[in-house]
Amino acid sequence: MSEIKIEWEKNGGLIPVIVQDYETGEVLMLAYMNEEALKLTQQTKFAHYFSRSRNKLWKKGESSGHTQEVKEILIDCDNDTLLLKVKQNGVACHTGRKSCFFTNLENNEEVLKVEKEIEYNFLDNLYHTLLDRKNADKNSSYVASLYHKGENSILKKVVEEAGEFSFAIKDNDKGEIIYEGADLLFHALVALAYKNIHPEAILNELKRREGISGIEEKNSRKDK
Repeated sequence: MSEIKIEWEKNGGLIPVIVQDYETGEVLMLAYMNEEALKLTQQTKFAHYFSRSRNKLWKKGESSGHTQEVKEILIDCDNDTLLLKVKQNGVACHTGRKSCFFTNLENNEEVLKVEKEIEYNFLDNLYHTLLDRKNADKNSSYVASLYHKGENSILKKVVEEAGEFSFAIKDNDKGEIIYEGADLLFHALVALAYKNIHPEAILNELKRREGISGIEEKNSRKDK
């Protein structure tokens, strides 16, 4: 039997993966894989994915312990989507619910309860809170009001806070530098969440540059 050719090129090297409980058939989540994630999944029998927001590979449950033991991998008729049948250890959703599909689109009712409180690091918690604000009432949340106003308003706040941070540096006021720096970082995170980019992706880029001179790094950009 010939080897199946997966159509990686259709979506820029990534393919969607539907994840299903192998016993109940319940759909747990949707994620993405690149070739390396699939190879790791096949080798270890634990689900690995590629995070588009973090721009990196990750093992499901690497932080929370809520891993997915892979029982079967199926591919669709177009060779561009995978179905993983897994044994879910713990819960699949970062909210602590069994499945990521828990909100009724018609009435906004949550049909699944939180089963477990999952602890993440501060940046991860903040990022997911900012994502949640996209669906919040604009009159009850400052971030939701920014999202409602749109990209220009979000970026205007980033520029405004950058100016205030710069003035605090100029005034050499440590308390104000910290305060305005926090404002600047927060609004930068709002902008990143607006574009669905996890702050860890920024940290990974800084790590990539470690040991590279600033001149060399800038010249490498010109070559692209």
